[in-house]
Order: sequence, then C-alpha cells, then structure tokens
Amino acid sequence: MFFTEDRHQFFKPLTGKYREQVAECLRLLHERLYSAQADYGESLKREQVLDVFSEALERAPLLEGGDEDGSRFRNNREQAAWILNTLVEHGWLKRDKDEASFQSTYPFSRTGRLFTQTLAEVDGRGIRTRHRNTRNTLNALAAFLDRGEVYDLLDAHEHSERIIADFTDIIAELEERKRELVKEVEAQQLVQQASDQFFEFMEKRFQPDVAIRMSADSVEKHRDRIQNTIERIRRKPKAWKRNAELELRRLAPDLVINPEGSVLWQLLDSIETRMRSAAEIMLPALRRTLQGFTRRADIIIRQLSYLHSQQHSDIVGLCRELSELDDATAAKRLEAAGQAMAHLRLGLVDPAQNRLREQREKRQVQSRMAQLDAPDPATLRDLAIQQLLEKAFSIHGEGLRDYLRQALGASRRIDNRDLPVNNATDLLALSHVIELGSADHRASGFRLRIEPTDPIVGERYFARRDGFLLELEHDDDT
Repeated sequence: MFFTEDRHQFFKPLTGKYREQVAECLRLLHERLYSAQADYGESLKREQVLDVFSEALERAPLLEGGDEDGSRFRNNREQAAWILNTLVEHGWLKRDKDEASFQSTYPFSRTGRLFTQTLAEVDGRGIRTRHRNTRNTLNALAAFLDRGEVYDLLDAHEHSERIIADFTDIIAELEERKRELVKEVEAQQLVQQASDQFFEFMEKRFQPDVAIRMSADSVEKHRDRIQNTIERIRRKPKAWKRNAELELRRLAPDLVINPEGSVLWQLLDSIETRMRSAAEIMLPALRRTLQGFTRRADIIIRQLSYLHSQQHSDIVGLCRELSELDDATAAKRLEAAGQAMAHLRLGLVDPAQNRLREQREKRQVQSRMAQLDAPDPATLRDLAIQQLLEKAFSIHGEGLRDYLRQALGASRRIDNRDLPVNNATDLLALSHVIELGSADHRASGFRLRIEPTDPIVGERYFARRDGFLLELEHDDDT
C-alpha cells in the first residue's frame, strides 16, 4: 500500500493556499541536493534547509484559499520552519540524527525524492535530451548483441518505453501552448507578449527538439535497424540464448509472468511492439498536432498583422469623439468626410491583359474491362513444365543440412568424395554442400569445419571437383 502510516496524508502539504510555496521549497531543495551545483558529500542541517526554504518563499506567490493556518507567520523564517516540520511529518523528508555530534540532517525520503523530481521536471528548469531514446534503444540492443550482457537489454527495454512517453509529452506540450497562445491573444493588451512568447518557444524549444525527432532520431529511420538487430539476437545459438534467459530470470524475477514463457522473447517482443506503435500511431499523431499548431500559429500571425495595420485607425475613439460634439459640429464634420469620400475614381482595364485561353480537350479513358479467355491446354502444359523445372533445380539451406545429416549418420566427419548420390536432388545438394560452412548457417546454430584435400577427378557426374573433409562441430537440431 502507498498510504501507510508514514504516508497517510502524504499530499496534504500540497493543498491549501500555501501549496505553491511548498512546491517551490521542494523544487529548490531538490536542486540544492541533486543538481550539478550540489555538494554530494554534505547533508543539509536544519539551518541550511531553512535558508533554502526562505529563499524559495521569496520567489513563490501566496495563493488565495481557505487554509486554516491563516496569516499567522511573522516572517519567512517562521514559515520555513513550519513547512519543514510539515514535510517531515507527512513523509516528504526524513530526520536523521548524527550519533556523534547529535545534529539532525534532513534528506529526502525515497518517495519524496521521486515526486519532487516530477515537480522539478514539470517546472522545466532542467535539461532533458528527450529526443535520443530511439538511438539509445538501438545502441543498447547492439551492445547486448555484441557482449551478451543482459543489463544492456534491460536498458533498451527502458529506453523503448520512454519513446512513447516522449511523444505523449511533446504532443501535450503543443496542445497546451496552443491553448495558452489563443487565450493570451484574446486580450488586446497581451498581443505583443503572446507573440514574443510564441516566437521564443518556436526558436528555442520547439524547432530544435522536433527537428531532431523528425530527422536524426526519427523512429522511421531507426526502426528497420532495431528490427534487424532483434532478428540477429533471435538467431543467436541456443546456448547463448539459454545463458541470457537464466541471467534475466536471476536479475529481474519480476519479469517472469509465465514460468513456461521466455523472458528474453518477452522483452524483444515488447520492444518491437513499442517501436511499431511509435512509428504507426504516435508519429502520425505528432504530425497531426504539429499541423494543427502551425495552422493556429498562422491564424495568430494574421491576426497580429491585422491589429498592427489597424492600430492607427481608431474607429471606436473617433465615434466617442463625435458623440461628445454638438449636433451642428458633428453634422459639419460628417458632411466634410462625405465630400472627401464621394470622389469618383474610374480605372480602365488594359486590353493587353485580356487574353482568350484555348479550351483544352478532355482525354477519353477506355474503362471497359476485357474478359480473358481460359488458357488452352498447351499453355497450361508449358506452365506446369516450367514450375517442375524450377522446383527440380532449387535447393535451400534446410535441405542441405538434412542431406549432410543423413550422410554423416552417427559419425561427425566425412570426406565429400564419400557423399552419396541416389537421385537428382542428392546430386544438386552435393554440388552446393560447401555452402554449409558459410556465416549464415553458423548464425543459425549449424557449425561445419571444412579442410581442403586433393582434387577429385574421373567421376561419373563431374570431370573435376575440389576435395574437402567435412567435420560437424555443432548442430542445434541434434
């Protein structure tokens, strides 16, 4: 349970009219303890924590609310002490006492640190490379393929989860920015402020992140490479995969959902699913949101241009000025305006600009569907003969391995001059048996050692061919 005795009212400090001040105190203390400027060898004592909270209280506003504590604090120091006791009481901070010096220090509790980290990230003061998780997934998978350390696979699984979260974050941020922009532009006095904030967001935050996400870190760009890496992991030898499975079950027992299922396969399938969702669902959603955001920005820019062009024609002010005049003066000014607007201006069209365009003839498309007749018996016979010929001279890897297994029998070593030829399929397999020593067969778990011998001459089917000793070192299927 989350709400245990220590955390029975965990979120109470973040309610009431002091909630913004408490949140700012937590963010500043988190920055003091865990940012790049932190002194990790020092634990903050009470006076140091109060100094941090006092600085935070100067920044944060006091919200309106019906809090029962009222305005009882005489200064920020007194309020900082109250906030410190409240955070300790409700489980955000801990009170540790040094047995030697009898001085208390106030570190974060584990739960308090995790929630405060979220508050700090929402505040947006830190720097996060949110657009690198696709490349991190690929790099971690490649490292797992090369070294076989399961920690790399767990890192790849974690980074793939963050890809979806990053897409959700940037889509939500775009929607929020669009709402804020519309809300601020609705007020005439905030037009300039809204435009400045919009262009600053586009140049410093939106353009760099989305440009990298659409190019260097595009899920479409790395999806095939990640899929190929996963396939290479799946084709690893059985012993290699068995060791990885045992290590995963030992290091991450929580991932074992079904004792009969494979944790390795479960993680690889999960990464594939997330990459497919990111490429087929989240990326189109981001593009749609981006299109909506740019359309809204275009409307806002047009509105700003119109307001800028109309800033010297104050119709409302002119009407107000006319209403304050007497009837005779107002009638005189309106008549003068009418005379100025009543001039007739005649413009003639240049005849050279009038040209008749030739009417383009419409193309006629034949949309009738021709009904094909059934092929004659001679055509069917030729097609059947062609298919039989293609099958007769086709050979595949599994057939080659089966042919060599039957020839070896119980032994593990054979000379290629002793390979049997009982039919055309055996003859075709004999001519391709050297291919079993390639890297593709080795990756599938079939390792064959080949030693060259003297050439073979004077046979029935071959005038001359190379001689080899074939030794089967490993076969996953035996």
